Amino acid sequence: MLTIDRLNQHYGGSHILRDVSLTVRPGQCTVVLGRNGVGKTTLLKTIMGLVRASSGAIRFGDEDITALPPYRRVRLGIGYVPQGREIFNRLTVEENLLMGLAPKPRARGVPEHLLELFPVLRQMLRRRGGDLSGGQQQQLAIARALAADPKVLVLDEPTEGIQPSIIKEIGAVIRSLVRERGLAVLLVEQYYEFAESLADAYAVMARGQIVRAGAGAEMHAHDVRGLIAI
Repeated sequence: MLTIDRLNQHYGGSHILRDVSLTVRPGQCTVVLGRNGVGKTTLLKTIMGLVRASSGAIRFGDEDITALPPYRRVRLGIGYVPQGREIFNRLTVEENLLMGLAPKPRARGVPEHLLELFPVLRQMLRRRGGDLSGGQQQQLAIARALAADPKVLVLDEPTEGIQPSIIKEIGAVIRSLVRERGLAVLLVEQYYEFAESLADAYAVMARGQIVRAGAGAEMHAHDVRGLIAI
């Protein structure tokens, strides 16, 4: 579904991503782990077109999307939940969700399945996004990304600053999206237990490159926890 082939990216004179190759398959959750500052968020921003790749290729299915602007990638079927959520604080929950429908101009109203995935949002449709707790905002950000029915969902550290009960709820939603709906999920995460519980495949980044990769079931045997320990 999503293929990254020898991707390089520079910020000024700094070489951030170094020949990164990764495949994200339908019906699987692919987890990228690593310490702070190794290039994980830059990888996701490059996939989304928010920063430009210096070299290499990004393919969505059979289409090369390396040079496409972000909105074209979203229209093709890539949903993105950035680190820090970046919801619209002054808009209501309903308005935030309707913004997620922008790639589907004929859509009308908040899709019912989003409110079934995140029941708390149904109760808060008229509340401003900025009035929600951090966990509720994270659920809103994921729901907004899902509004356009993406084929690939890209998540940047969805557990950051979230209480354990909502982490479990988010994990259950991701598992459902992958197992029952066949969505391809690319998850950047530092919380090892959460990542291991969801991973069908994993990759560990260090200094801008992937240093170890394999099946999710092999994470313990490959001492992934030790690789990302601070």
